[in-house]
Amino acid sequence: MTDNPIRTAGRPGTALARARALPPWSLLAAGTLLGGVLGGSYGVLKTPEYTATSYVIAVPTEQSDPAAALGFAQAYGRVATQLAVLGDAQVWAGVPVSTLRESVRTATSPDAPMVAVTATSTRPDLAADIANAVSRSLTRHANDTEGSTHVELLQFSRAIRPTEASSASATVTGLVGASAGGLLGGLALLVRPRRSPGAAPTASVPGPATAADVHGQL
Repeated sequence: MTDNPIRTAGRPGTALARARALPPWSLLAAGTLLGGVLGGSYGVLKTPEYTATSYVIAVPTEQSDPAAALGFAQAYGRVATQLAVLGDAQVWAGVPVSTLRESVRTATSPDAPMVAVTATSTRPDLAADIANAVSRSLTRHANDTEGSTHVELLQFSRAIRPTEASSASATVTGLVGASAGGLLGGLALLVRPRRSPGAAPTASVPGPATAADVHGQL
């Protein structure tokens, strides 16, 4: 036996009426709660990452000046992630070049002739080994051309094994997820169906009197 078509057609209207009856804060609360749960779960399930940084410094020789050392430090920071440097670093780090490309980042300062080599890995000991290996390879390549550049590259500080993860904790990811969920809940609140105002009552107009009624009144 099939459902009554009139009753079936009224179901979407019932669901819409229930959605309109929900208090406005319910969408914000639901979005914040759901976002917090998803963000916290991501922080718990994601593998933590560790970061280690080593520093090398460019030193001018007697035939050069500090300004030249600063310029070469900028150049060395750009070539530190090139294949020529990473090709030698992979031997000391014990990982392929592709891993070095993904995990190594360099940074230089406009005021000091120093290069920071940062490596990220899911293993804290490997992060330090990669940073030190790239710094060693960069220093060797730079010093091979010291006779023409008149700048010597020295290791300023070795990377040490990090003791804490550099990736965001579950608390941080949970707060970020809750904020994003609350924002989405607010946007949903703006576009939610609003309760339509009641229709204004219309005045009833009496029907035309029949001929018999008119005759009885005369």
